[in-house]
Amino acid sequence: MSGPHAAYSTAAVEAVAVVVPARDEAERLGSCLRSVRVALAGAGLPGAICVVADRCTDGTEAVAAPHAEVVRDTAARTIGELRTLGARRLLARLPARTWLLSTDADTVVPPGWVADHLRHARRGADAVAGVVDLDDPEVLPADVLCRYTDLVRAGTGADRHTHAYAANLGVRAEAFVQVGGFPAVPSGEEHALLARLRAAGYRVVSPTDVRVRTSARTEGRAVGGLADLLRGLGA
Repeated sequence: MSGPHAAYSTAAVEAVAVVVPARDEAERLGSCLRSVRVALAGAGLPGAICVVADRCTDGTEAVAAPHAEVVRDTAARTIGELRTLGARRLLARLPARTWLLSTDADTVVPPGWVADHLRHARRGADAVAGVVDLDDPEVLPADVLCRYTDLVRAGTGADRHTHAYAANLGVRAEAFVQVGGFPAVPSGEEHALLARLRAAGYRVVSPTDVRVRTSARTEGRAVGGLADLLRGLGA
């Protein structure tokens, strides 16, 4: 790769940071964080997790505490601001050459998740937009599942795709900081961040071999998220 960001793309990653926003996710968050810890352990690099507890009224913070640094937030922030808040907390104490990962509280990552991201980083990626599979698709009506499947297939090729999911997103810390983090948008923060990165000349890849599993629930926490999409497909 040549250009102003070539040094970033060829630099070795020294640490991994994972940000998980959560609002009243005590029921699902434990499974998410346990899976993230396993994936971090398998990567062979120093790692840290930050859970941004967004105005929680249940036991989310208690569930998170054994696994992650917890940031208690009481302000009405956008999801983009919440992810950036957690990222900045971690990056303040991790090396500059950190791979920053984003996922969601209702997501479970495979043991090789972090290693999969780092494989693409070693090949020169500044950001990796992975794929999300539904972990319990049988809960959806057949027509909704069919529409969702068709939607995903329409943007998926043999080895790359055109989708973006905040539940499976990775970016070099240097690039993240340079573009100002996630934009302060109420939804679609992953699309907005990737647009910033591309506009700044960073290399974004969207491979089909970096995958996580996310709940197929239709009542989610973030406006405009996957749950809203699934509910809309049934309207």
